Amino acid sequence: MAKPMTKTQLVAALAEEMGSDKKAAGAALDAVCNVITREVSGGGAVTLPGVGKFYLRERPERMVRNPATGEQFKKEADKVVKVTIAKALKDSANG
Repeated sequence: MAKPMTKTQLVAALAEEMGSDKKAAGAALDAVCNVITREVSGGGAVTLPGVGKFYLRERPERMVRNPATGEQFKKEADKVVKVTIAKALKDSANG
């Protein structure tokens, strides 16, 4: 498995792709991340064409087990961020 791309490497690749400097690419990446975070935390969803869909899902209250002790306890309802990968990205990754 290849090492994941760091933010610095991503900003450099974006700058090259956009034909601009790293400062502008970094600002664009931060802006996109902020918009996604704000929208999803507010209960909405964001779709990036060709990449996937980010959304918030509520999980109901449930019984869980501590694997170390085997003790069962009730976990309160919570929310989790989910990502559904776009078919185009899946097809691209699979050849």
